[in-house]
Amino acid sequence: VLQFGSISLDTMSQSLEINGEAVQLTAYEYRVLEYLMLHAGEVVSKTELTERIYEQDYDRDSNVLEVLLSRLRRKLDPDNRLKPIETLRGRGYCFRLDRRAG
Repeated sequence: VLQFGSISLDTMSQSLEINGEAVQLTAYEYRVLEYLMLHAGEVVSKTELTERIYEQDYDRDSNVLEVLLSRLRRKLDPDNRLKPIETLRGRGYCFRLDRRAG
């Protein structure tokens, strides 16, 4: 279980809880969130993230990743107070919460 404050991601059951409440994720949302949480504090490039979430080597629309991240941000932080996922223009994304945050 990856625990960052009120956000808890169970990698065995592939489930997300926020403040003890289950939050539904699509398979792609889960993959993105898991990868970012496993690399918390690190900058993850768009290319690296795209390669991790797509199993097949088919046409990957770059806009899809932005849509996934937008949906994840709304699910993780509906009040926009924690801002757990930061976009670093031209570099990638970073999961910014630490294990004590919350």
